[in-house]
Amino acid sequence: MLNLLNIVLMTQPQEGQSPYGSLLMLGAIVVVFYFFMIRPQMKRQKDLKKFREELKKGDKIVTTGGIYGKIIEMQETTVIMEVEGKSRLKIDKVAIIKDMSDVAQK
Repeated sequence: MLNLLNIVLMTQPQEGQSPYGSLLMLGAIVVVFYFFMIRPQMKRQKDLKKFREELKKGDKIVTTGGIYGKIIEMQETTVIMEVEGKSRLKIDKVAIIKDMSDVAQK
């Protein structure tokens, strides 16, 4: 992005051409980046935060490490989950990536 800014600002306008055209083009590029890259990422982060706040006891989850389990106890920033074999793991809520309740069990 910085290189593009340098190129746009270093080019001299042609005779009779407005110097604001290049700045307008740079502004258009920034707007496109915002709507196609930054805004969707912010929406995904907001949805994931909402999902983590709505977790409750008994929900089936998957961690970022790929561990499948079921929530048996909730705390403010951590979750105690039970994995197959009745093992219990204490994990941070940030490590939970998605809900597996809607996936058919094998």
